[in-house]
Amino acid sequence: MTKNIALVAGGYSGEYVISVGSAAVIEKNIDPALYTVYKIVITKEGWRYTAADGGVYEVDKNDFSLTIAGKHITFDAVFIGIHGTPGEDGRLQGYFEMLDIPYTSCGLVASALTFNKSYCNKVVAALDVVKVSRSIHIFRNKPYDTAEILQKLRLPVFVKPAEGGSSIGMSKVAKAEELEPAIQKAFAEDSQVLIEEFIKGTEVTCGLFFAQGEMHVLPLTEIRSTKDFFDFEAKYTPGISQEITPAEIPETAAELIRTAAKELYHRLNCRGIVRADFILEEGTGEVYFLEVNTMPGQSENSIVPQQVRAAGMTLQAFYGMLIEECLT
Repeated sequence: MTKNIALVAGGYSGEYVISVGSAAVIEKNIDPALYTVYKIVITKEGWRYTAADGGVYEVDKNDFSLTIAGKHITFDAVFIGIHGTPGEDGRLQGYFEMLDIPYTSCGLVASALTFNKSYCNKVVAALDVVKVSRSIHIFRNKPYDTAEILQKLRLPVFVKPAEGGSSIGMSKVAKAEELEPAIQKAFAEDSQVLIEEFIKGTEVTCGLFFAQGEMHVLPLTEIRSTKDFFDFEAKYTPGISQEITPAEIPETAAELIRTAAKELYHRLNCRGIVRADFILEEGTGEVYFLEVNTMPGQSENSIVPQQVRAAGMTLQAFYGMLIEECLT
């Protein structure tokens, strides 16, 4: 008998379209012999499942169930496929924990912490696992002084929404007069903004997950962009960036990154598939932390699927491991 799996997609943020693309790949690669998948698209207008015959059914949020043709359908587990709120920031995690329904991602606290880049930076810096660039955290409803910011941080800096992904609302600032417009661009996406010193070097990302009693560290990916930085366009427009898996970096550096990623996974109490991003500083070989992504993209050309294939695994086996791990 197959297990019922709710695959949640969509969400309330600008990453909605990317999430729907990820969910399409996940749905296609979940073994139908083992699992019956119900893809539920979550928007502010409703949480809905669309059946093969076109029928649309609203989720009963009291117990996260569906009623189809008089049959009450509950779920053995939830595969969270939402980038951004409410699937990556702890909100759905808390809801499913209240209902005692297993799910595939990090828990409530780890999700909420890692979703806020500034607070996560502070915790990672305190853990003393890896270097963290200097930064300032500002809020829309509180006064700030750009001159004071520039006294504390050296240019260039990255300005980005503190909560959000896919590099939406992000800018690289090289001149003092560019800072305020960049802050306003970020505030258009979020009420909190992180301003962070630029570290020149190679961006390297590490996918890892715990399953079957052991940590699985996927081959590293090196990101080379023809743009000044790996922004939304560079991430999702073919040909603008190269994602090289395995990363073409010295093995000593690769081992430093793998070790840091594994330590952060444990110390931040992560679960499921996580992608940890780092900068390998040019000239020094020092490793700097960028962020932890608890719901990394799963479209065909996304980094984690590339890493899974490079590890010699199929996506079907990979997703099956994630589902079974959350059920244990």
